[in-house]
Amino acid sequence: MSDTTAPVIVVPPRNTSVVAGNNEITLECVANARPIEKLSITWKRNGLKISSGVNSFGRRLTITNPTSADIGMYFCEAEMKDGTAEPARAKAFLSIMEPPYFTAEPETRILAEVEKTVDLLCQAMGVPVPTVTWYKDSVPLNKLQNPRYKVLMNGGLQIQGLHPDDSGIFQCFASNKAGEIQTYTYLDVTNIKPTFTRPPMDTTVTEGMSAVLTCEVTGAPKPAITWKRGNQILASGSVQIPRFILLESGGLQVIPVFPQDAGNYTCYAVNSEGALNAFAILTVWNRTFIVHPPEDSIVIKGTTATLQCEATHDPRISIRYVWKKDNVVINPSGSSRVTVQKDGTLLISQTWSGDIGDYTCEVISFGGNDSRKARIEVIELPHSPQNLLATLNSSYSRSVILSWVRPFDGNSPVLYYIVELSENNSPWKVHLSNVDPKNTSVTVSGLTPARTYQFRICAVNQVGKGQYSTETSRLLLPEEPPSAPPKNIVASGRTNQSIMVQWQPPPESEHNGVLHGYILRYRLAGLPGEYHYKNITSAEINYCLVKDLIIWTQYEIQVASYNGAGLGEFSRAVTEYTLQGVPTAPPQNVQAVAVNSTTIQFLWTPPPQQFINGINQGYKLLAWPVAEPESVTVVTIAPDFHGVHSGCITNLKKFTAYYTSVLCFTTPGDGPRSPPQLLCTHEDKPGAVGHLSFTEILDTSLKVSWQEPIEKNGIITGYQISWEVYNRNESRLARTLANTTLEYKITGLSSLTTYTIEVAAITAKGTGVVTSSTISSGVPPELPGAPSNLVISNISPRSATLQFRPGYDGKTSISKWIVEGQVGVLGDEEEWVSLYEVENEPDAQMLEIPNLIPYTYYRFRMRQANIVGQSPLSQPSRVIQTLQAPPDIAPGSLTVRTASETSLWIRWMPLPDAQYNGNPESVGYRIKLWRVDLQSPVLMKIINDRLEREYTIEDLEEWVEYELQIQAFNAIGAGPWSDVVRSCTRESVPSAPPENVSAEAVSSTQILLTWTSVPESEQNGLILGYKILFKAKDLDSEPKAQIVRGNHTQSVLLASLRKYVLYEIQVLAFTRIGDGVPNFPPVIERTKDDAPGPPVRLVFPEVRLTSVRIVWQPPEEPNGIILGYQIAYRLATSSPNTFTTVEVGSTVRQFMATDLSPESAYIFRTSAKTRQGWGEPLEATVITTEKRERPAPPRELRIPQSEVSSKSLQLHWIPGSDGSSPIRYFTVQLRELPNGEWQTYSSSVNHETTSCVIERLNPFTSYKLRLKATNDIGDSDFSAETEAVTTLQDVPGEPPRSVSVTPHTTSSVLVQWQPPKVESLNGLLLGYRIYYRELEYETGPGTESKTIKSPSALRTELTPQSSFQTVNSPSALTTYELTQLKKYKRYEVVITAYNIIGESPTSTPVEVFVGEAAPAMAPQNIQINALTASQLEITWDPPPIDSQNGNIQGYKIYYWDVDSQNDTEKVKVLFLPETTVRLKNLTSHTKYMVCISAFNAAGDGPRSSPRQGRTHQAAPSAPSFLAFSEITCTMLNVSWGEPTAANGILQGYRVVYEPLAPVQGVSKVVTVDIKGNWQRWLKVRDLTKGVTYLFRVQARTITYGPELQANITAGPAEGSPGSPQEILVTKSASGLTLHWTEGDSGNKPTTGYIIEARPSDEGLWDMFVKDIPRSATSYTVSLDKLKQGVSYEFRVVAVNELGYGEPSTPSAAVSAQMETPFYEEWWFLLVMALSSLILILLVVFALVLHGQSKKYKNCSTGKNISNVEESVTLDNGGFAALELNSRHLNVKNTFSKKNGTRSPPRPSPGGLRYSDEDICSKYNGAVLTESVALNEKPMEVSESEATDSDYEDELPKHSFVNHYMSDPTYYNSWKRQQKGVKPPTSYRYEECAASETEPYFQTVITTQSTGGVYTPTGQPAPSSRTPVTGFSSFV
Repeated sequence: MSDTTAPVIVVPPRNTSVVAGNNEITLECVANARPIEKLSITWKRNGLKISSGVNSFGRRLTITNPTSADIGMYFCEAEMKDGTAEPARAKAFLSIMEPPYFTAEPETRILAEVEKTVDLLCQAMGVPVPTVTWYKDSVPLNKLQNPRYKVLMNGGLQIQGLHPDDSGIFQCFASNKAGEIQTYTYLDVTNIKPTFTRPPMDTTVTEGMSAVLTCEVTGAPKPAITWKRGNQILASGSVQIPRFILLESGGLQVIPVFPQDAGNYTCYAVNSEGALNAFAILTVWNRTFIVHPPEDSIVIKGTTATLQCEATHDPRISIRYVWKKDNVVINPSGSSRVTVQKDGTLLISQTWSGDIGDYTCEVISFGGNDSRKARIEVIELPHSPQNLLATLNSSYSRSVILSWVRPFDGNSPVLYYIVELSENNSPWKVHLSNVDPKNTSVTVSGLTPARTYQFRICAVNQVGKGQYSTETSRLLLPEEPPSAPPKNIVASGRTNQSIMVQWQPPPESEHNGVLHGYILRYRLAGLPGEYHYKNITSAEINYCLVKDLIIWTQYEIQVASYNGAGLGEFSRAVTEYTLQGVPTAPPQNVQAVAVNSTTIQFLWTPPPQQFINGINQGYKLLAWPVAEPESVTVVTIAPDFHGVHSGCITNLKKFTAYYTSVLCFTTPGDGPRSPPQLLCTHEDKPGAVGHLSFTEILDTSLKVSWQEPIEKNGIITGYQISWEVYNRNESRLARTLANTTLEYKITGLSSLTTYTIEVAAITAKGTGVVTSSTISSGVPPELPGAPSNLVISNISPRSATLQFRPGYDGKTSISKWIVEGQVGVLGDEEEWVSLYEVENEPDAQMLEIPNLIPYTYYRFRMRQANIVGQSPLSQPSRVIQTLQAPPDIAPGSLTVRTASETSLWIRWMPLPDAQYNGNPESVGYRIKLWRVDLQSPVLMKIINDRLEREYTIEDLEEWVEYELQIQAFNAIGAGPWSDVVRSCTRESVPSAPPENVSAEAVSSTQILLTWTSVPESEQNGLILGYKILFKAKDLDSEPKAQIVRGNHTQSVLLASLRKYVLYEIQVLAFTRIGDGVPNFPPVIERTKDDAPGPPVRLVFPEVRLTSVRIVWQPPEEPNGIILGYQIAYRLATSSPNTFTTVEVGSTVRQFMATDLSPESAYIFRTSAKTRQGWGEPLEATVITTEKRERPAPPRELRIPQSEVSSKSLQLHWIPGSDGSSPIRYFTVQLRELPNGEWQTYSSSVNHETTSCVIERLNPFTSYKLRLKATNDIGDSDFSAETEAVTTLQDVPGEPPRSVSVTPHTTSSVLVQWQPPKVESLNGLLLGYRIYYRELEYETGPGTESKTIKSPSALRTELTPQSSFQTVNSPSALTTYELTQLKKYKRYEVVITAYNIIGESPTSTPVEVFVGEAAPAMAPQNIQINALTASQLEITWDPPPIDSQNGNIQGYKIYYWDVDSQNDTEKVKVLFLPETTVRLKNLTSHTKYMVCISAFNAAGDGPRSSPRQGRTHQAAPSAPSFLAFSEITCTMLNVSWGEPTAANGILQGYRVVYEPLAPVQGVSKVVTVDIKGNWQRWLKVRDLTKGVTYLFRVQARTITYGPELQANITAGPAEGSPGSPQEILVTKSASGLTLHWTEGDSGNKPTTGYIIEARPSDEGLWDMFVKDIPRSATSYTVSLDKLKQGVSYEFRVVAVNELGYGEPSTPSAAVSAQMETPFYEEWWFLLVMALSSLILILLVVFALVLHGQSKKYKNCSTGKNISNVEESVTLDNGGFAALELNSRHLNVKNTFSKKNGTRSPPRPSPGGLRYSDEDICSKYNGAVLTESVALNEKPMEVSESEATDSDYEDELPKHSFVNHYMSDPTYYNSWKRQQKGVKPPTSYRYEECAASETEPYFQTVITTQSTGGVYTPTGQPAPSSRTPVTGFSSFV
């Protein structure tokens, strides 16, 4: 359009400068355009639009406070808003000016030396750059025109060659457009005398080199330098000698140096200010050089390379060798392979390709350096071929085509290739050994179908065989039918219609696939029939029972195997017969004829051959009486194959009708009988008539009677009777009678004459056996008398001769002698049995008794019999014992069972007692055992226990068949051997390891192991396979196992092993029983080395801004010998290939990297090296910073349940902060709950991972885990624990333990076991599975016996595993009964535990024989009856039938004394199933417990519950002791002890005493019977002084036992005192006083006196008072103690330690009559009554006040006697006497007791009765404990004359007073005991009233409870008492 104008800038902006610090600057841009309203002006800078500061429609740009950042080009742009025209542009530059400022200034004062150069600093900055101007002393330098003054480029001033006038002020000005600044300094120039800065120093150089002697001097002005050697100037400013050069620095250079240059050199320095000098010594060494340089060499990889480098040098210096490879220094300390010897020789061991290169030897010394070069070339094994491929050959199915890529030849040409293959994972073996090196493919042929193959190949050059290539993947060849038939076909007839066929599979190499089964075909041998086929569909089954065949027929049989590809070829035919059958037809043309009265002859022809069904073994002739069809007589006839057969049966019954028959038999059994034929044996003479007797005997006649013969042997035609006068044949008369006549009256006899009468029966064959007897006519026969005078002689083991005198014959002949005997146990109670009878020897006087049992006690008796009957029995003979003889029989029921792998268990029935034939202690058994298959020596085992029923023979060979026999023996010899039995030891584990075990490492992870089989004799069973145990030596705690199935594979390749690790390897063979022994010592082999794994635990403990220290640990998998380490590092931002690399030695574990950039990230790599090369590196990042800290712990640990298994789990986490230092690794710890400790699982978990698999855990176990991180600073804290996590269940790791299987019944067994260990359950146990199967290779009763010729034949009989039956048992049970098993079969049982996951391994198989079991219940209804005092009879019922589990063979009777079972238990074994027994030789009157168990062939049943019985009483033993005490001239006490063996209830005792010699011509025997057991003492008072008496005592139960006797002499004792003198008795109103004087004291001092009294109403002396002190010469007796109206005589006896002395002369008789005293007057009685009343009232009052207190202490009832005393008054004048008369004894008076005394107990006499009116029934409230009676005839008397004796009983100690005392205030009391209460055995006496204790005198005390010893002592013995005096004697 016409009004449109493009934009045009009219006024462009201008370039502008401005000083920094102004407020603003404005740029202006004016433009024009049409239309103007569309014009737009914009400002831009650096391409960016400026929006701030723009105004006036964009014409002005204002910049406020401009700075240097605003400097730049500004653009103004004018454009139309609609963009229709091209915009206009203009620009301007804005610059900012800054005033100058100094960046460097001179010091305020500068001190400088003359002639030196000095620099004065002055640098300034500003915009624009300021100009610098210098002034000296305010004069510009350009005006001074001084050439020594020079302004430098940076603005500084340099002044050269300073002069003193250069001193002054120097100013520096800097200016630009923005301003100006200045600075200044003062320069002071001075003079200085010379000083050394580097004085001369001693120098040593090598000849030919350059020597420099330093001499640097300072001074102003500069000093002049001069060098001298001695006085010769060598160099100065003006002097110059060749080779000596003065250096600028002042030093002296000598070049070259010669040895003669050595010496002192002096440096002189001089200037205007002064001078100085110094010297140095120059030493010159001879030059070092190499004399034997290294040479180029070629070495084989792995060998040692040697490079020599020998140098000569000055002897004053040492040299150092430095070797370089490719100009890199070799550090020998960093590698164990590289060593430098002292002579410089370099040795490189285990060379490899990395050692190829140029090697330089440098010799470094102060005497000079030298170097030489040489090259090493390394040749090695060729590398492994690559890309090995295997493909099936399409043209031939049994070949494979291999192809590969040619490998590196190891610097040596390849000579050939080797091809190896592995068939079905078996060890590698060479298949092609020389493949052309030009080839890269080959065809491998000769392979087997249906097998998998792997191939590998290696190259061979001149060095050797290289590494194998990687194995090819497995290649499966197609299946083909088996190419060979089954082998070792064996057929054996099993029954008459079946054949068992067994075979072994074809050789494994001929299977051509997996066998599916077998085809068996069979047909009749030799006939063109069709085959019959059987398909065995399991390849495990290698036998077949062909059934439904024809009896005794030959078959031909073939077997072929088949697989998935088809049927293989059939084996060659084997032939076998079915077993024989029994004949099916009887013999033909049978004829039977009776030849005589006992013989039948047979004639017959054989059955047709086709009906015999086997081999004819012979014929059986049969005959049986018509009347007794079960009594068959059988005669066996061997077959005769020529014509007619004949045979006879003899010893038949005469004149008897028989049926006869003939049969043919084969081995299996009898054929049918021929039809029976009836015939009769011939007639013969008859036997003897029966029961000949005589009746109606008269003087001239008698009647004879008889009975028909039992053996008629024909038709009785009559009888012949004859008679004759005894021994007069000429008088014989005979008569023949009819056959119906059985009696005959003989007449015409002579009276009183003895006749012999004979009777015989008659048949057609003649007269039979005659029966005779003698009789006297006219005298009827009587019973005979008993024989007598039995004498035994000629005793042998089985017979004895009995001689005797016949008894009265009863007036007729003796027809029979009968001998009876007691056998074995002899005694009046034993029964008599009939031993022997002899008939028809009427005149015998001697008999030979046969059929006796050897070594047995016998006692004989006889009786004789005549026609009337039997005589009485004779008196028994003496006891004899037959001689010993060897046993007659072998032990019965011999059975043998397999006990274990090396033992057999044998059981037999022991010999009965009656069959010992000798001393039982000498009876034992001998077992003979030998191997069936070898001519091995016979083993003998001796068992000396005659009652033993079983024995286990140990240490046998495993899995071997044995035969054995047993015999019994005694001291004389051995009995017969038993029948042979046979058994086999159990299959076991091999007892030896495989032989020739060898191992060879084939790679770094594989070892080839080979071996040969276990020796045949050590296999002990069928080898099922081998187990290889291997572990890394010193690394693994438990070995790993690898199993090789089958007995044919004898090598294995152990793979996946650790590299370069030493392995211990063992091989063992195993059978179905378990593992055998491994080879020892283990084979040790190391896997080959390989490149190592990465180092571990790489940390950076020291990090600086420019350096890092790295620390590492050796690789966990070194895979060889570590030769060194390599550290490589680079900046993280640099190129990945720009690593700085350093190698260090194998012992180095750290490295310091320096010269790093600060605050930068670096990547470090470490790797290790073996001879196989560098391994995988470990990489880590580090930041060069000093701000580092420990890391934070990982967080959010979790374990997903989906990643938990039974033995592992996966832990996940999120890493925490790394603390500015990268994390190097993690450490995992775990803890087993509930009480486990934290254990480190791994401390090298990779730092880059966030999860970790935790393995090797226990199944079904709870764990907690935690984690920590580690960086260069240290460890973090542990993380929070995870929640408890439980691993999953796994199958139990162990089988149940302690498995035992025992027969329970005849068809069941009891399986018992212990649960597996808890730690091996691996979960919740659900239960157990019991597997059991029948084993077929052992037969039992009732089954067909079978001979197993070898263990290999035995193997084939084993039932396959699939035939196991299974039973489940709950987990709570540990016992289970397997029922419904087959009898007489052996079973194998194994057991497993199972949980929800599966089953544990099986337990070791246990075998058990079923069919025998011990009785399950005990005998019933046991009854015990006492027969005698030493015998019990036991009867019982057998166990219930259903619990007997077989035939009961006997019983065991256990019996023991009730009170001591452990000491007295005995057992009696009854080897017969009888149900009664007598137990003998028992203790009388003793309770016995009896229990019984039954046993059968399998063992003992349970015992019955005990039953009790008691033997009868018997006579007791003698009393245990007999003792005497208080022996005076006329009396003594006798006591005795209870019998040791009571043998019943003791009823009492009998005491008999008599003088040894008659007294005054009279010998009186006194017998006293004492009833009851409680009294064992007696007081005797009718002795005669000085006479010796014999005392006899015996105890009684049901009868009296043996006596105990002793002699005793009446006093006085020898050495005792003489009689006291001057006896005088005085009488007063209150008593009698005895006076005496002391007599002779005897051999010992007198200890005291006793007083004896003799009352006029008794006439016997009795002890009246005891224990009178020796000092006394008088004693007073109260009249109250004496009987009124009786006169007394007294005498005194002195006592010393030796006993009682001679009594004094008796005193005059004194009457005990009392005068009436005053207190019997009435007035005295009245006063006493009133006083008593008042006293009673006072007492009652006192009791009320003190009701709870007691003055006296009460004593225990029945044991302690209180101080209350009762009086026992005797009415005989006060004497203590008991009189025997017809009235009751009245007790009226009392004995006195001395004041203040306590006496021993007073017992009451036994056998006496006290009347109730005389004696209280209670004593101080205590019930009396024994009743004693005195009747009119109180005792049984053995003689009519009376006896004078007392007897006492032991009663409680201190309960009665037994002394007569003089004090009337004390008196004696008597205590009567209650009936039926046993007297207490121990009493305590307590003092109840305060009184003085009486001292005891020397007394003789009887100790009853301890067996009775007499101890003269001053104190009473414990449990003792003194017999009481004062009783009169009685009979």
